[in-house]
Amino acid sequence: MLVDYHMHLRRPGRDSDEVDHTVEAVERYMETARARGVDEIGITEHVYYFAETGFAWSLPYQLERCTQSLERYCDAVLEAKRRGLPVKLGLEVDWVPEHAEELATVLEPYPWDFLLGSVHWIDGLAVDQRPGLWEGNTVEEVWSLYTRELEAAARSGHFDVLAHPDLVKIFGDRVEWNWQPVIDALDGVALEVSTAGLRKPVRDLYPDAELLGGARRITLASDAHLADDVGRDLDRAVELARATGFETVTVFEGRRSRQEPLG
Repeated sequence: MLVDYHMHLRRPGRDSDEVDHTVEAVERYMETARARGVDEIGITEHVYYFAETGFAWSLPYQLERCTQSLERYCDAVLEAKRRGLPVKLGLEVDWVPEHAEELATVLEPYPWDFLLGSVHWIDGLAVDQRPGLWEGNTVEEVWSLYTRELEAAARSGHFDVLAHPDLVKIFGDRVEWNWQPVIDALDGVALEVSTAGLRKPVRDLYPDAELLGGARRITLASDAHLADDVGRDLDRAVELARATGFETVTVFEGRRSRQEPLG
């Protein structure tokens, strides 16, 4: 089975960042998925786009986007399900430790199939944008800060999957790293094998084989922000997963998981 469990609904156009939380957008993304042999997709908007979560955000980047309705978003994906499309309702939830419990309470009433956990900011400084966390810290310090928060997110019990789990390598700045504390924290949390890094300066899949090899469950993902990227390079993700010893992929329904043959 081939899944793409990470994508964000946007209006057509390579430079568009305008959300399109409509069933028509889901259909458009599904059309690309089918053309690339993807059996099932998961829609996973960023949590900071929703007004209901506004209490958790302080950065202008987040606040200017925090205008959408969770109910409208969920209704669009659920309507796609009702029309028979193989689509799952997900959300990409940033790890914000001081607001993690509040966010979980706000999200609890909605019928999620799975929740992605991700680390993009630490103490208001971006991991995947520069200068961000990279100003005033060595590469080793950035990696230490990032992996500490990734481990905490895994241990929190709030997430089903860790998204782009070694995002910290995004600019190609690598160090030798002991991933065992993160691996020990997974305890049933799946790791995402993401092709998004192939479109970033690092030009590599997330995660490296050393981290991936410690996981017991995986999903596959493109992190598409436009329909043209849905399912892109998933053959590379499957190849890495197989080379690391995986024969199954994790599929979710109502936050319950099962294993299906990979690819």
